[in-house]
Amino acid sequence: MANTNLIKDKYKLDIVKYRYFWLSFTGILLIPCIVAIIYLMIVQPNHSPLKLGIDFTGGTILQYSIDKKVSISEIGKIREDLQKIGVKNPVIQTTTEAGVEGEKSEFKNLISIRTTFIGDKESKDKVGEITDALVKDFSSAQLVQVNSVGPTLGSELLRNTMMALILAFILMVIYISFRFRTEYGWIALLTLFQDVIVVVGVFAIKGIFFDTTVDSLFITALLTIIGYSINDTIVVFDRIRENMRFLAKKYSSDEIINASINQTLARSINTSATTLFTLFALYFFGGSTIKDFVLAIIIGVIAGAYSSIFTAGPILSIVKERIEKKQHHA
Repeated sequence: MANTNLIKDKYKLDIVKYRYFWLSFTGILLIPCIVAIIYLMIVQPNHSPLKLGIDFTGGTILQYSIDKKVSISEIGKIREDLQKIGVKNPVIQTTTEAGVEGEKSEFKNLISIRTTFIGDKESKDKVGEITDALVKDFSSAQLVQVNSVGPTLGSELLRNTMMALILAFILMVIYISFRFRTEYGWIALLTLFQDVIVVVGVFAIKGIFFDTTVDSLFITALLTIIGYSINDTIVVFDRIRENMRFLAKKYSSDEIINASINQTLARSINTSATTLFTLFALYFFGGSTIKDFVLAIIIGVIAGAYSSIFTAGPILSIVKERIEKKQHHA
């Protein structure tokens, strides 16, 4: 039920009053993300906005455990040694993973080497050559894991994941169209698109500066973010719509929107915070294999909470103001 003493309640934040500031701030945050995405689409042969991992391009990843941390100069030496034995454009990454040895907690230093696809016929020989090259510099190196994805399977997986993302957006459009009026619907989709751009942009930046690639887990993270973000925005819009229904004659649209956002503010912050506690625990203690997956969701949760409060409401207030002006002049 709407609060009939809406304006008597003290606002925690006067968001609508500073709506152009928040929208400008959002634009500033999006600029580096969009620039990074466009840059990768221009320079990459496949015109992808992200650097794709072997799940999508096909290739082989070899992971080795060593007894010390690897310096940048040593990574360069490893790359040179691999190129000498015919490994083309190897991508080398180092991580530290928490592990348990007996009753003691220890940290394992890992080296991941990504190469072009190594087929079954050449697998043993080529993996052996790569291992020998690594052992020259790190005598303690031990092969932990080998993962291979064929080029055909990788391209098929990429098509399927893109279809999944497109289908998710279409279903969201259908749902929002039935649930809300037109202006609510397209604003919700706009904020959703903003959240996806932020996540993709951050990983595009990571790809440019740290050679980070994305795999099928990243798509899973995007689908999770889409569901989380749209839910957060719908909660805010539900409250605005309810208050508009009962209080439109008593208060202006800006007053109702501002009060409605403040009414849902605590819920949005608490829900996001409890989710982030779990995600940060997974990020720091869950192992290197899921770090990027968890990081994507962390960014998406923060972006979703931000956009539902500081983007969706201010845009709706501008749209409502223009609709009311047109109705007044008509």
